[in-house]
Amino acid sequence: MAHTSAHVAHTLAHHIDEVFGLMGNGNAYFLDALLTSTSATYTAVRHEAGAVVAADAHFRTSGRIAAATTTYGAGFTNTLTALAEAAQAKVPLVLVVGDEPTSGPRPWDVDQIAMASAVGVRTYTVGRVDAAAATVTAIEHALTYRVPVVLAIPYDVATLDIGEIPSVPGPGQPTPLAPSSEFAQTSLARLASTLAEAERPVLLAGRGAWLAGAEEELGALAEATGALTATTALGRNVFPDDEFDLGVAGGFGAPEAMERIHEADVAVVFGASLNQFTMRFGELFHPSTTVWQIDTDDRATNARVGGFIRSDVKLAAGELVSRLEAAGSQPSGWRETVDTASDRAYEMGTEFAEDGRLDPRAAAARLGELMPEDRVVVSDGGHFIAWANMFWEPSAPDRLAMVGTAFQSIGLGWHSVAGAARANQDSTIVLTTGDGGGAMALSDLDTAIRSAGGRGMAVVFNDAAYGAEVNLYGLKGLDKSPMLIDEIDFAALGSAAGGQGVAVRSLADLEVVNEWKATPVDERKFLVLDLRISGAVIAPYQEEVIRVNS
Repeated sequence: MAHTSAHVAHTLAHHIDEVFGLMGNGNAYFLDALLTSTSATYTAVRHEAGAVVAADAHFRTSGRIAAATTTYGAGFTNTLTALAEAAQAKVPLVLVVGDEPTSGPRPWDVDQIAMASAVGVRTYTVGRVDAAAATVTAIEHALTYRVPVVLAIPYDVATLDIGEIPSVPGPGQPTPLAPSSEFAQTSLARLASTLAEAERPVLLAGRGAWLAGAEEELGALAEATGALTATTALGRNVFPDDEFDLGVAGGFGAPEAMERIHEADVAVVFGASLNQFTMRFGELFHPSTTVWQIDTDDRATNARVGGFIRSDVKLAAGELVSRLEAAGSQPSGWRETVDTASDRAYEMGTEFAEDGRLDPRAAAARLGELMPEDRVVVSDGGHFIAWANMFWEPSAPDRLAMVGTAFQSIGLGWHSVAGAARANQDSTIVLTTGDGGGAMALSDLDTAIRSAGGRGMAVVFNDAAYGAEVNLYGLKGLDKSPMLIDEIDFAALGSAAGGQGVAVRSLADLEVVNEWKATPVDERKFLVLDLRISGAVIAPYQEEVIRVNS
């Protein structure tokens, strides 16, 4: 015989290897069963939001679903921002929580189902006879729709003996959406003809292209059409050949590269939502550019799209290649005339800004040269997000995760490290955060140091301010005092939590990274670089935001 919580733990562990959480009354029996009788790995966090964020970052940096767990009530409500972020970003994960008894709420209970629904998350409640089946259903829902789900265990059900744990089939694997309808086939024929005639084609791919595993097909299509390529911030280097790649599109893109995209006569977008930042607030493409979008969404996601094909990106790209080859189409030849390396170059600034503090561009560029090549970067939210995107080129989409950007949140950075560390156990894990978000998430500073150890490092862009707010509102004449932060010594905080903290006031101070790399991994500590940067240097994407909001 086994109780309900054991049914959930065993079934979950059969399909999910990594669980991140914080124990409380509502999930104590679930965790006991998970740790004593399954092979799943459990990582303890210090804040409930951190459990969800770690599971989120685990998926973003590996493509493998993870789980989180917290208690009911305040434990659950602490996860809401992280749940909203995962829902907005379409990240599958399962959050196992305690919930009110089936007999009715106690004075301290809240309507968790309604709260989860309010941020776009469905709840599956475990019953007396269907605990294992409900667990599989929750996992299947998360994977099929690429969303977070809540799996709730009512307090009075958690320890009920409900028999032997059954073997439940599943979860089933989602079937790729084929472009098999008459409309899709006709549209593919039109698009293939358009690409065959294009003189300056551009292919733009996003995170959806990576999730579809479309790298090979997109590379073949770029070669068949002679197209230049570019990606969104979440689709970096999904194209296998970087010789003709313009890098990241949108506000993080290099100015010359964005001008080159503006020259395109045909642009095809694969698995990217074309949000306002990627579109440079409507200015990415020339008004005369013909724009097509291929996505599993049921409609075009931007008014600029002129032709839309609902399909799995991998299947559609492969069929386009076949159609072009069958028609004897020849590449445009445009990309051979373009110096993409020059187009992708960024202005790096000088070592110090006018106020005598480090120029964040120079510091980020130097760090890009110093950090280990085999790295996974997790980014908090804030003004500073440009610097990693501009100067720390990731080798693949899952080597850079920005947890918080979908929901425009800050303060999720330190939590992300644990998820990325568990998902990539042979790589260096690099956190990039600001002083505002970094201070907000300090509860899991210890978790980051503990989980990544000697193969982890954090780069804190410390300008003693909420930089985005200073740029957006301080420059408009609003009182800056609420936008400023007393300078925090993150180097001291990192050392106090068991890491190696270093205050960086010059580029020479960054040589500590070489010393850190030269030390054997098991002998070194998590490195916290406290970059004392100038707040006077405004990121290009932020300048676009300022222009639009002026």
